[in-house]
Amino acid sequence: MMRVAIVDDEEPARLLLREFLSGEEGVEVVAECANGFEAVKAVTEHKPDLLITDVQMPKLDGFEVLDLVGRETNVIFATAYDEFALKAFDVHAVDYLLKPFSRERLREALARARARIERQAAGLPGAAAAAGSPVDAAALATAARPAGSWITRVVIRDGADVHVVPIDRVDYVEAQDDYIAVHTGGRALLKDQTLGSLESQLDPRRFVRIHRSFLLNLDRLAKLEPATKDTKMAVLRDGHRLPVSRSGYERLQRLL
Repeated sequence: MMRVAIVDDEEPARLLLREFLSGEEGVEVVAECANGFEAVKAVTEHKPDLLITDVQMPKLDGFEVLDLVGRETNVIFATAYDEFALKAFDVHAVDYLLKPFSRERLREALARARARIERQAAGLPGAAAAAGSPVDAAALATAARPAGSWITRVVIRDGADVHVVPIDRVDYVEAQDDYIAVHTGGRALLKDQTLGSLESQLDPRRFVRIHRSFLLNLDRLAKLEPATKDTKMAVLRDGHRLPVSRSGYERLQRLL
């Protein structure tokens, strides 16, 4: 039995998808969600094998949902995106359903998802290759966005809770092993993402890599002070002090 969760902010779309799935043998709908927050909660509570989610939704969009749950659950997108954006799905090996889709098209996507799930569960030789590499949610979102557009918020999962941090409220971001710590308003929120990946999503005129371990919101910079012969120290408006490498200082000079 393949356990499925449905995510779409439009009730008619959820009803149609549920109707299609009810006619599929070996499929059980374990959750029906009207937004991305409900989807994250449903994954935590029900641990579905497959998430079928819309892309364009308020609160949390489909990319943000994938960012928060993609490593735990196989995801199929249901989308009305144009042809250009769909190329991003192909490149990053994500199954998608182009709205409006037929029962037959859904059945094809379910068959591919089931094959992946079964091979992963069985641990068969070559299962990882057959299932595809883990999806990089940030890379997918970047490829599907129009050129020159940047994210306006960072979503961070803490168990079943989701923190949505507007970019304007991010003070700086710090690399911590396989995670990053997003510093905002005196607290640090851990996110399972690399510093380079987040940097690629942010407006380079506002966020600068001042050090291999630090990404700074330029609005928070108060002044620069000498640290050693070749390095500087960034002093933030709240008094925090961050190291600035030689290359980081060169980047700052181009913007200041």
